[in-house]
Amino acid sequence: MTLRGLALLALLAACARPSATIAQLPAVPDTPVGEWINLQRATEWRGYQSDTLPSSWQFDAASGVLTFSARGGGDIVTRRRFSNFELELEWRVGPRGNSGIFYWANEHTPRIYENAPEMQVLDNTGHADGKNTLTSAGANYALYAPVQDVTRPVGEWNRVRIVTMGNRVEHWLNGVKVVEYEAGSADWMRRGLSSKFAAWNEYGVARRGHIGLQDHGDVVSFRNIRIREVRP
Repeated sequence: MTLRGLALLALLAACARPSATIAQLPAVPDTPVGEWINLQRATEWRGYQSDTLPSSWQFDAASGVLTFSARGGGDIVTRRRFSNFELELEWRVGPRGNSGIFYWANEHTPRIYENAPEMQVLDNTGHADGKNTLTSAGANYALYAPVQDVTRPVGEWNRVRIVTMGNRVEHWLNGVKVVEYEAGSADWMRRGLSSKFAAWNEYGVARRGHIGLQDHGDVVSFRNIRIREVRP
């Protein structure tokens, strides 16, 4: 059976038997299409498979910057879920820093990267992952490499725009479209079967889910975070 077929079966099983943790989380109302949602508030975020925001993630009220302090705590996700969307934010890492931006997270797996696609956040020059374009900043991690390295010097802010429309996904970094792919396509399945994601049937299945930010053990900051649903 193909990676896509296995993932679909896993999704149907998960929907039929939701975990107690997910079932107990409070629902958040949908937002009208086209209306920007400000995600620079602690109330918009919680821990992955948790209803509280880990203390290692802190918002600075004066600057509006969200920072992971590298003291542990885990990945975080938005309380709301999104399908077709436009996400904008800025990120900054220190030397050798590593993090990521997830989307369509469904929380049916122990770790977010086992189900949600990721846009890589990285110090390309200082981190070992920067030596491989498939795992460099802006990549759809391990599957699609950016067309070029447009990252700014470490310590400076990098602008991100992620757009999803049905199966279509675009990664923009500092004003350049660096990745474009179609989830579920023959090319996507071929790449998935050749990667570590072949072991996880939930990977890339959902087309609606949470936005996530990664705890990779390194200090990372995000700001100007906003999102809106768009019409297909």
